[in-house]
Amino acid sequence: MKRGRLLVISGPSGVGKTTAVTGVRKANPEMYFSVSATTRAMRPTDEEGVTYRFKTREEFLKLVDEGYFYEHAEYSGNLYGTPKTPVEEHLAAGEDVILDIEVQGGLQVKAQTPEAILIFLVAPSWGELERRLRSRGDTSEEDIQKRLKQARWEYTQAEQYDYIVVSEAPPECVVERINTILSAEGYRTRRNMNLLNLEESL
Repeated sequence: MKRGRLLVISGPSGVGKTTAVTGVRKANPEMYFSVSATTRAMRPTDEEGVTYRFKTREEFLKLVDEGYFYEHAEYSGNLYGTPKTPVEEHLAAGEDVILDIEVQGGLQVKAQTPEAILIFLVAPSWGELERRLRSRGDTSEEDIQKRLKQARWEYTQAEQYDYIVVSEAPPECVVERINTILSAEGYRTRRNMNLLNLEESL
């Protein structure tokens, strides 16, 4: 049985990661979505175990010490991490897994799983990224500036990703581009070496 593929989607705040991941999951219902753990406060739209697994900072750090996470990082003062066991179980079962994680976590995944498929989402322009952050209407100016500063650093790390995809309207275009990448990755030589096995003549 072929091992499943690990797909990592990253990009700065406001770029449209959640929309893209939701679209990819809808187009690939057999793909396992790993629900991250976080220390950030639960919002009215959140659901435990669906959007995130909510932890206190003490609980999270204890899990870090126990080796519970596949990757973990701190973003805007909150901790985020991907539980290791379910990811490994689904990959071993031949199922593809998708992670919606920050760049720090994405680089950790790349270091320990070189065959992972890393996709970095960018806005059509820097001005559009800022517009999206401001259009949320629930983010302070101070927080917007922090996110933009973080985004500048994240852009410098994009070259370490395998693919860069522009996140533009309509969302279906972004999903189509990501699915095209997934389709091409299915033909990678390393995933199809079994096709080169020749039966020896008797």
